[in-house]
Amino acid sequence: MTTRRALIVHLPAAALAGSVLSRMTFAADKSVTIGINVPLTGSDAEAATQIKDGAMMAVDEVNGMVAGYKINIMVLDDGTTTAGQYDPAQAATNARKMVADPSVVAAIGPEMSGSGKAMAPILSQGNLATITPSSTNPDITDPKFAAQFRPMGKAIYFRTVTTDAYQGPNMANYFAQTLKVKKVYILDDGGAYGVGMADAFEAQAKKNGIEVLGHDQLDPREANYTTILTKIKGLGPDGLYYGGTSLAGIKLVKQSYDILPNIIKAGGDGVYSAPLLKGAGHPAMDGWYATIAAPYIAGNPEVAPWIKTFNEKYGIGPSGYSFTAYDGMLVIFDSIKRLVTEGKPVNRDNMRDAIHSGSVKTLQGTVSFDENGDIKDRTVSVFRYEYNGKYPVDDVIHQYKYLGVAPETA
Repeated sequence: MTTRRALIVHLPAAALAGSVLSRMTFAADKSVTIGINVPLTGSDAEAATQIKDGAMMAVDEVNGMVAGYKINIMVLDDGTTTAGQYDPAQAATNARKMVADPSVVAAIGPEMSGSGKAMAPILSQGNLATITPSSTNPDITDPKFAAQFRPMGKAIYFRTVTTDAYQGPNMANYFAQTLKVKKVYILDDGGAYGVGMADAFEAQAKKNGIEVLGHDQLDPREANYTTILTKIKGLGPDGLYYGGTSLAGIKLVKQSYDILPNIIKAGGDGVYSAPLLKGAGHPAMDGWYATIAAPYIAGNPEVAPWIKTFNEKYGIGPSGYSFTAYDGMLVIFDSIKRLVTEGKPVNRDNMRDAIHSGSVKTLQGTVSFDENGDIKDRTVSVFRYEYNGKYPVDDVIHQYKYLGVAPETA
């Protein structure tokens, strides 16, 4: 499909050489650039691509024009081969690149919280608002850490998902109230997202009376976790909780299938991902529970045509965060339209204010933000992996069964 958007791709040399994304330029009196920052290199590249594609669906729907402005897209890859996944140092470099380009008025991303912690201070200094469709570590928007993550004062980090201050505790509630877990062992992958998620889960699990037998950290670069899993087996838990992404998660799922086959196993949205499905899959993932920090959208009949279009366009179904990336782009477009209607320049300062004050109808419902940039909706959705041979192994929508909303903490 040819559109009037301009797509500007900034990738590592190796990725750029193989990229099928083309560069297109068009003459226009008025244009703005929107950045998209996700880890297109490494273990989470497939999930990152689904996020990018969700955002691009919105751009294609408006044919690259919003309220008389041509929309240019700058795609930035914060994954590196050295890290094997997202790389906070690369994310910081990408943030500086966006800030240095005066045409960039807003951004989508990052996917990962570790990248978000690296980018937020730089974006604050550049007064550049970003909307993350998936990074959930609460520290980035917590006013207690404002001096670190928004040194210029104003909120610049917005979310179309809720945070792990709700995702982790609400799943702990589900463990206690629905799954009736009595004893749990907790693992994380050492990243900002994984640690924050696991810690939040642990605190609420203890409040619910669940006995936490231990909490260990996995090195994502190690190949073998059998020593720690054998230790966990000896302690006799009836539940295992993992905070982290697919680089460590794939190995954990495979090895725990052999060593801990008969206990309840779960994780956050790092477990609800195409890379994990492809890398571990059936039967190792059978019965794993996962959450996403957003409402369940795929079951809404009104969204079915959007899902069909996504499948036809990209050859794979959307992930949960394809929807929230699309929603983030809708918020940006709404901000541009309101500024034009009000006769205000479409610049960073006005865009930040417009994003913050917006109330936008999206796939997940109305999106609006609190004083810190967090979405006002706190829904956490729960899923269980149930293999469906009718669909591709990495089809997130069809390989996870939606179970409902996790109980909120009173």
